[in-house]
Amino acid sequence: MPVRTQVQRMVGRDPVEGDRAGSGLEVFYDLIFVVLFSVAGVQLSDYLGDGKVFAGVVGYVLVTFAAIWAWINFAWFASAFDTDDPWFRLSVLVQMVGVAVMAVGIPPVFASIDAEAHVDLKVIAFGYMVMRLGLVPQWLRAARQSKECRSTALTYAAACAIAQLGWIVVALAPMGLRLTLAAIAVCVLVEFLGPFIAENFVRPTPWNPFHITERYSTLIVITLGEGVVGTVAVLQAQIARTGWSVQTAVLGVTALGLTFAMWWLYTVMPNGRHLAERRSRCFVWGYASIPVFMSCAAVGAGMHLIAMWVEGQTHDSQMMVLLALAIPLAIFTSGAVALHFYLAGPSRLQVALLLAGLVPIAVAVAVMAAGSPLLVAVVVAALAPVLPTMIIEFNGRLAVAEG
Repeated sequence: MPVRTQVQRMVGRDPVEGDRAGSGLEVFYDLIFVVLFSVAGVQLSDYLGDGKVFAGVVGYVLVTFAAIWAWINFAWFASAFDTDDPWFRLSVLVQMVGVAVMAVGIPPVFASIDAEAHVDLKVIAFGYMVMRLGLVPQWLRAARQSKECRSTALTYAAACAIAQLGWIVVALAPMGLRLTLAAIAVCVLVEFLGPFIAENFVRPTPWNPFHITERYSTLIVITLGEGVVGTVAVLQAQIARTGWSVQTAVLGVTALGLTFAMWWLYTVMPNGRHLAERRSRCFVWGYASIPVFMSCAAVGAGMHLIAMWVEGQTHDSQMMVLLALAIPLAIFTSGAVALHFYLAGPSRLQVALLLAGLVPIAVAVAVMAAGSPLLVAVVVAALAPVLPTMIIEFNGRLAVAEG
């Protein structure tokens, strides 16, 4: 294949290119999010470890939404207009710089919420502005070079600019915590409305369903990276406390197996084919995937909190520590299954898979309440993604799709 060195016309990709996968540039772009999710996960576990649940959860939701939304903006644009020419690559570099700036701004967000003050979004908002300095010109380029998508591209560009102005106002205006959170909710609504209006009331962009679902699977892997970090933290804490033992081995296998099973559950369901058949369902599926991504990294933060408990660095109750793992795990398992069947349609396996994912978590909480050790409850909870994956595999992968 010849190397592309000249500028390409941004006229839109073929939306039915077959099993199109992410490019090397997109994979490189994803790497910067590993750092961002790691910082967010550590902040969450630290605040939960200090008993500051509100600051930890709200701060985590805010910063991970910002990260995931930035990623989604690029993913859907690239699916429709990726030219992989020098100007496109340079624009991606600018966006990566913006994401790196956002990662630096994560700790002040948590600290300001903990202080019940104006949410310190200045660095985050600046990072977003840098990121959009790379993205908005690309939308304008698409508007200039693609006659079919001109109005849509201009709508996207305008929506990005309006939303960015909103974030700057929220970051700089002297507001208290509650008013700031309300203003943030308004900005989030504006962010959602831009793509919704452009795709439904102007003209859809030529995004590729197989490419988008493959990209979403890649982000699952990125967010699960925080689970790997949490696993290593758990093992280090256990080895430092008791040395190598059967307990250490069981905990390590459980933690790593949990992360692996989460990946397996998400990727075993053929979302690409169903999204191709039901393109109109892209918004609910795409937007509702955000909590699933958040929960992936939060599972890693829960594992990190377990490591803190093992080391005696937190005075949280064992139930609190378990819930820090169990709640995001429940969101992930139920969310991944529900989103697949939203695309594929109802199936006789749907209820079975949901129950298989939630019952282990309920049992883990019950055995913890009955006085079982924390690590026993963790092992039980870790079955949440395992059981539905086994059901899918034993029934045949296509059974899930065909109903």
